[in-house]
Amino acid sequence: MPANGTLAVKPEATGALAGIGNTPLIKLRYASELTGCDIYGKAEYANPGGSVKDRPALNIIEQAEADGTLEPGGLIVEGTAGNTGIGLAVVANAKGYRTLIVMPETQSQEKIHTLRIMGAELELVPAAPYSDPNNFQHIARRMAADLAESEPHGTIWANQFDNVANRDAHIKTTAREVWQQTDGKVDGFICAVGTGGTLAGMSMGLKDYNRDIQIGLADPMGAALYSYYTTGELKSEGTSISEGIGQGRITANLEGAVVDHAYQIPDQEALPIAFDLLQREGLCVGASTGVNVAGAIKLAKEMGPGHTIVTILCDSGLRYQSKLFNPEFLRAKDLPTPAWLRG
Repeated sequence: MPANGTLAVKPEATGALAGIGNTPLIKLRYASELTGCDIYGKAEYANPGGSVKDRPALNIIEQAEADGTLEPGGLIVEGTAGNTGIGLAVVANAKGYRTLIVMPETQSQEKIHTLRIMGAELELVPAAPYSDPNNFQHIARRMAADLAESEPHGTIWANQFDNVANRDAHIKTTAREVWQQTDGKVDGFICAVGTGGTLAGMSMGLKDYNRDIQIGLADPMGAALYSYYTTGELKSEGTSISEGIGQGRITANLEGAVVDHAYQIPDQEALPIAFDLLQREGLCVGASTGVNVAGAIKLAKEMGPGHTIVTILCDSGLRYQSKLFNPEFLRAKDLPTPAWLRG
């Protein structure tokens, strides 16, 4: 409390920061009609950085500010598939920080271009598994440690996978918004896992309101969490073109989260749903959203008609235009190609 005895008031958010969160909850007509449930998508592409990752980006940076590890002009380093890097760059620009992003070179050109437009310093590295010391996360950690020795205004490694400020962002904001937007009538929530922050935060946050809310995992092929939550063993098979989701370990964000249902979603099932969302409902979304909505349909069918199910519309499909809406790319992967894309 200040010396004059008045309470300190947090400054009102301005610029991009004022636009993070409070995203619309959109009823998905076709998925609802198919299942007899009310299926909703949280439109996280409406955040200023264009994805659900703006929320943890803001919370991670504000935690570092509260800890005193960052001051204006400081540097934020992160290893990311792209969306968290974009979210960090958005928040950093609004708050006067710099960003250094380490990203696998296999990610979409659209995300690479966006990071450069945002002014982030970008380090593209070969894709490598987490067990490899040259995995993008390990490179980012080492770079942050090295740069901390010379940066006068502080350097942080955002560490989105194991920094629980990630899931706390969803406990504090996304879960509360979903509870309010459904008037407390939400029966189930489901999404895929990248870091685990969204799924774990929503599980913890929603079950604080009502422990009977069912939490589901929608896992792409190539990830190991479907196996973990159904057999107790981390085991993966197959591959997916989805970016930013698919995990092979239990991150700190996932620790302690309750997952009641787990489903494995192949690209052959997810992509037609993503294309249908565009053609039937005008929603241009990425492949990870296709995985999420496919999972919501499975959860709704398992729970039965009359329930309210919520999932995440992670980001825009325009962020993956060179892959998701490229018929040559899809045919080369032997993936479904909608008729309106065929040449």
